[in-house]
Amino acid sequence: MEFEDEAIVLGARSHGETGAIVHVLTESHGVYAAHIAGGASRRIKPLLQAGSHVAFAYRARHTDQLGAATLEAAGPSPDLFDEPLGLLGLQCACAMTQAVLPERDSQPGAYHALSGLIGLFAFPDIWPAVYVRYEAGLLEALGFGLDLSACAVSGDHDDLIYVSPKSGRAVGRTAGEPYKEKLLRLPGFMLSSQGGLAEGDVVRGLELTGFFLERHVFHPHNKPLPDIRLRLKDSLAS
Repeated sequence: MEFEDEAIVLGARSHGETGAIVHVLTESHGVYAAHIAGGASRRIKPLLQAGSHVAFAYRARHTDQLGAATLEAAGPSPDLFDEPLGLLGLQCACAMTQAVLPERDSQPGAYHALSGLIGLFAFPDIWPAVYVRYEAGLLEALGFGLDLSACAVSGDHDDLIYVSPKSGRAVGRTAGEPYKEKLLRLPGFMLSSQGGLAEGDVVRGLELTGFFLERHVFHPHNKPLPDIRLRLKDSLAS
């Protein structure tokens, strides 16, 4: 089995004295893991940073084994050393993508969404809301997308401010008032890009996507949300 594809590095770890195991999100083949010979070298090590765009050439004798790959730079790596919160967001986006998406399942939409998100981490006023929408997109890619089109109770399309934790559907202000303590808050920016961004909305958005990611992805495998996701929420709340 062999293929070449554009890819975004999600994470890497050392393997042996000089090698590395890398996880990437490819444009056409989904998430792949591979052994990188010489991964500790000064030439390759920078390519293994989360968020790097690379040309990924993969080969394996059998489809069910860990293959080997070579990497070449396919674009500039994100330079976020002066943006520690942006760097945390980048690392979290890559870690969540690796944890959430099934391996070897083509997800071109996720690839292009992540690529676009990576380009925004240098802009602190923009990326947090886009990151929340990215997580909502991951839920949709898995078949667990939120239905925010109309109130689940009345069918109305206006004044949607809650989400049902049971159905993942939006609920309007009037219909949800008697049950508001049991409902999740729906920030306006998740309804449209013109929805506006009020104070605390990003954290409410993270609480919303985090609730359904825990329910549908992590809890079935007896895992919590990754620590880096919790740190991101705490950092954006402070």
